Amino acid sequence: MARKIRILVAKPGLDGHDRGARIIARAFRDAGFEVIYTGLHQTPEQIVSAAIQEDVDLIGLSSLAAAHLYLFQKVIDLLKSQGADDIMLVGGGIIPEKDVDKLKAMGVREIFPPGSSLEAIVDWVHKNVKPR
Repeated sequence: MARKIRILVAKPGLDGHDRGARIIARAFRDAGFEVIYTGLHQTPEQIVSAAIQEDVDLIGLSSLAAAHLYLFQKVIDLLKSQGADDIMLVGGGIIPEKDVDKLKAMGVREIFPPGSSLEAIVDWVHKNVKPR
């Protein structure tokens, strides 16, 4: 039996709103994925440490506080420095459209803006993420 896809959902930085992150974590769980939600105010170091310890296949970062370019890059840099850059990274939240291409150029595989359907996000994971 194949291992389930493991997903870490995290809220980096000082952002204090996690309703969307909790909703997507629940949607991932309901879709049959194993989900770890780190809670609010996580540093990139905490997120990467948890991702490696939990042996996840995907990290989903939620950002509403406009620090996504810095925080997402920091997570990518830490994954690379720890030899874990095979863990995929996606993001969601309030991310200006002008930043989407920058984030993808950094290595973020997909950005899900407000209004993205849970079904579409889960479907994207099914099509693009395999257990490592």
